[in-house]
Amino acid sequence: MNKKRIAVVTGANGFVGSHLVDLLINKGYIVRCITRKSSNLQWLDLKPVEIIDCGLSDQKALADAFKGAQYIFHVAGVVKSKKPEGYFKGNVETTRTLLEAALTAKESLRKIVIVSSQTACGPSLEGKPVTEETPEHPITTYGKSKLEEEKLAKTYMDRLPVTICRAPAVYGERDTEIMIFFKTFNKGLMTTIGMKDKPLSLIHVTDLINGFYIAARSVKSAGQIYFIGSEKYYYWKEIGEVTSIVLNKKPRLLKVPHCLVYIIAAIAQFFSIFSSKPATLNLEKARDIVQPAWTCSTAKAMRELGYSQHISLEEGIRKTCQWYNKMKWI
Repeated sequence: MNKKRIAVVTGANGFVGSHLVDLLINKGYIVRCITRKSSNLQWLDLKPVEIIDCGLSDQKALADAFKGAQYIFHVAGVVKSKKPEGYFKGNVETTRTLLEAALTAKESLRKIVIVSSQTACGPSLEGKPVTEETPEHPITTYGKSKLEEEKLAKTYMDRLPVTICRAPAVYGERDTEIMIFFKTFNKGLMTTIGMKDKPLSLIHVTDLINGFYIAARSVKSAGQIYFIGSEKYYYWKEIGEVTSIVLNKKPRLLKVPHCLVYIIAAIAQFFSIFSSKPATLNLEKARDIVQPAWTCSTAKAMRELGYSQHISLEEGIRKTCQWYNKMKWI
């Protein structure tokens, strides 16, 4: 009789988390989804999963959820907050609670994958892609909180099989962030930041979650950090050209000067004071998007894990835009 294979996913209802859930179901895993009582479960509806709506603050409930599990994928995190402490509470303290709970299940656990971000390391330095050896230089509070999360995770690596995976910019079906680019493009306008074209690592969600899965299954990955990104670096001009073919649109190009980005960000940040929600664009985000390059090297993941990028830019944009059109999102 085959032993049940159990995987737990935090942030399972979100963009990346829900795609990871789909992959694990297809691989034959029993999937336990950690959500909050207030979570929107639209991407989990009617799927053969167990919903555990305990959030990430209840250590006992998490310990119960981890019983018998072989894999934990910690995808959940806070990407927007009105106050700095919100990032650290949502990205560091919740991870501490999760890892403490995981200690009670370490006999069955084969791997805990902590999903981090390139922002924990920072943008490219002197035009060169960052690697796992690059000294960390986060430039936003979010990035600093993700770096603190990584540092915390490292303190558990002598007791738990922890692997950290850093993601660059991610796009794909169900995404609502980069979707804004495609939505604006479809209306006949392409905006770029600054006068010079900026390279970036850009990965389709399918490749990203495959990278997480490979990292979890690898016997070499415990105690390691990996960038899971695109093998190729893309410029916005190339992204625009591919999108133009896919959507059959020839939009007007609008280059937004860095100074204007900061002005818009300052105004948005001011008005967010009167809102319960944080501004999508604030001064920190402005500093983020005006950087000359956001590229990272996947060489270590390719060498040690056998990771590779399978979804080309054109295929990824086509799949994404077809889904957006089907859902009437663009």
